[in-house]
Amino acid sequence: MFFSPPNQNSYSWLFLDLNSYFASVEQQDRPALRGKPIAITPLQSDSTCAIAASYEAKKFGIKTGTKIYEARRLCPELICVPARHDIYVEYHHKILAEVVKHTPINKVWSIDELSSKLPPNKQTKEAASSVAARIKAGIAQNVGAFIKCSIGIAPNGFLAKVATDMMKPDGLVILDQENLTSRLFDLQLTDLPGINVNMKARLMKSGIYSVEQFWNISPKHARAIWGSVGGERFWYRLHGYDLPDEETHPSMIGHSRILDLELRSPETAKQVARRLTIKAASRLRRTPFYASEFALSVREAGEGGQKFAMACRMSPARDNFMFLHALDALWGEMMATLNPWKIKKINISLYNLHEQKNITPDLFERESGVYQAVQKKNDALSTVMDQINKKYGAEAIRLGVSPKTSAGYVGTKIAFSRIPDMEEFNE
Repeated sequence: MFFSPPNQNSYSWLFLDLNSYFASVEQQDRPALRGKPIAITPLQSDSTCAIAASYEAKKFGIKTGTKIYEARRLCPELICVPARHDIYVEYHHKILAEVVKHTPINKVWSIDELSSKLPPNKQTKEAASSVAARIKAGIAQNVGAFIKCSIGIAPNGFLAKVATDMMKPDGLVILDQENLTSRLFDLQLTDLPGINVNMKARLMKSGIYSVEQFWNISPKHARAIWGSVGGERFWYRLHGYDLPDEETHPSMIGHSRILDLELRSPETAKQVARRLTIKAASRLRRTPFYASEFALSVREAGEGGQKFAMACRMSPARDNFMFLHALDALWGEMMATLNPWKIKKINISLYNLHEQKNITPDLFERESGVYQAVQKKNDALSTVMDQINKKYGAEAIRLGVSPKTSAGYVGTKIAFSRIPDMEEFNE
């Protein structure tokens, strides 16, 4: 692996990280919450945990993952706000629309992170700083004054992302030849994206306890520690080399939900599972893929609740009916295994995704005319359901009873690396 030497005085990448995004959106959208310690929760229960916290709440030690009963002990005045994923996605698109007025967006990494390769005429320190200032001002004026962001500018996207964590909230950090090593060497190993506790343990086993020590090893040594070329690529990015991102493809499509308290009986929980299945199938039909594996996982409510996880193989499919049939089979297995009194969480996943052109005819069972006729009908019915619901609103046509949730929709939520389409909230 060989790359041209890095230009550490290049200001070619800008990375934007929205600060306490969910909580900031709530404070922007609901003035009564401004200046208050708030925690965003998946449901109204002291046994759940915060999925985001405002900076006012963070001052009390509340952070993502803090149990709500502990958060209330730390801050008796805490306001718990049920998550509104549709609002967060709506604001996300407003922010993207503002950012592209000032610089092109190369990649949206998550609901609150994006990166931009600055145009050649914006790659001086002064010009890049001006772009960052205009983005901040534009978001404040055209999206909301309570939506803050930290921006990093560096020779590559990796270092620009690292820079965003060096000053929060509302920071601007520029890394270049003059300050790169001094700023990096102040960090802990786990402050670098891509080094988790397991990788830290592996580095320490190799005698590396600091960012400075890692900086001074060879790229081949880094590859050996990682056990793959990923370590070498990590080393080069840390040193300012601008490596292209590796292209990836989705490996699964799924939906999960922690159930509202009133939906935890096995009967109503299965209704939720059916809705999650149909939503996953609808998402699949917006891609070129078919799935040939269906998986169900369930967690019981209560202290020490048991877990169930099972998958089944099937002919490649993308219609509602094939996946609902698989759900029925796995649900029966789950009930026989757990016989749960209450169910806390359900996860539905569609695996082994393949484009139709890559599926061999025998897997489609083309020798069976009856099978093909049924499959064609099911595909057509599923597509018609998508079209009707898109035109007339969520569940204008549906299969079975649909449970009502406190959020108003089932399954659609923001994940770390996935931003739902707005239409998903209307399916």
